[in-house]
Amino acid sequence: MQHKDLQIQLRDRLKQLRKRYQLTQEELARKAGLSLYYVQLLEGKKPKNPTLLVLEKIAKVYNIPVWKLIRFDK
Repeated sequence: MQHKDLQIQLRDRLKQLRKRYQLTQEELARKAGLSLYYVQLLEGKKPKNPTLLVLEKIAKVYNIPVWKLIRFDK
């Protein structure tokens, strides 16, 4: 698996979770303490690589461990 593939998988996973929890990008940004622009970059066509701290903030919004954010097999 190439680096880009992981970025796309993470982008898709983040979008999937946000939609499952019925949050807008703006709501996710506010709850996670991130800027709307940053959330848009994470879900964009050329997704930004988030730090582990950012993943932790997003995972807390969903009340799940970080590893579930990066579990791509399901």
